[in-house]
Amino acid sequence: MEFFNPHLYDLANPELWVAIGLIVFFVIVAFAGVPKLVGGHLDAKAAKIQSELDEAARLRSEAEALLAQIRAEKAEAEAQAAEMLKTAEADARRLEEESRVKLEETLARRQALAERRIAQAEAQAAAEVKSAAADLAAKAAEQILAARLAGQKSDPLLDAAIAQMGTRLN
Repeated sequence: MEFFNPHLYDLANPELWVAIGLIVFFVIVAFAGVPKLVGGHLDAKAAKIQSELDEAARLRSEAEALLAQIRAEKAEAEAQAAEMLKTAEADARRLEEESRVKLEETLARRQALAERRIAQAEAQAAAEVKSAAADLAAKAAEQILAARLAGQKSDPLLDAAIAQMGTRLN
């Protein structure tokens, strides 16, 4: 060991003076309160870091709470969207059924209206045919009567047929 070497304690030895200077420097530093000052700065830095860690933990817990709230709101929104979709589908089915019923009713009314119009047209056509037949029969009877009167001949069968024609056409 170097401490037991007598040459180390010789006043001409520069290593001795370096050691003494170093010891004096440490004594001055200790009396000046540098360790307390450094300790105070380190404590302040540690306190600042601890407060930042506490703030970070608080922010993280707030973020987790906000995330949980957002997830709950998302789940609620998805549930509402699903309910709205069910409602919309039910409304669409109901409207489709109502439209189908209304369309069937409209088609039935139009078919009935068309059948009535056809029946009216048939009745009108039959009336027109009867009227035309009556007019034609009246003209034929007139021509026959005119021809008889011109010849002064009388046919009893033809007179009876003309008499019955008026009652049958009306």
